Amino acid sequence: MKVNMHEAKSKLSALAEKVWEGETVVIAKAGKPYVDLLPHKEGRRPRKPGRFKGKIRIAEDFSQTPEDVIKAFEGEN
Repeated sequence: MKVNMHEAKSKLSALAEKVWEGETVVIAKAGKPYVDLLPHKEGRRPRKPGRFKGKIRIAEDFSQTPEDVIKAFEGEN
């Protein structure tokens, strides 16, 4: 949805509700896109190293790439 600056001022509450529900709202100035109206998202939680320890298994042959795959990447079909 694209609205002009004047309309955005007078309908900010309704536009904010649409954005919160997932709609994209672009506010235009002189007919050109000027700003995007976005919902507020809480900051990212701090990373906790090791939280997947013991939950991920890597196959024994993980680092062994089959010849046909290597040839395909190198363009040698």
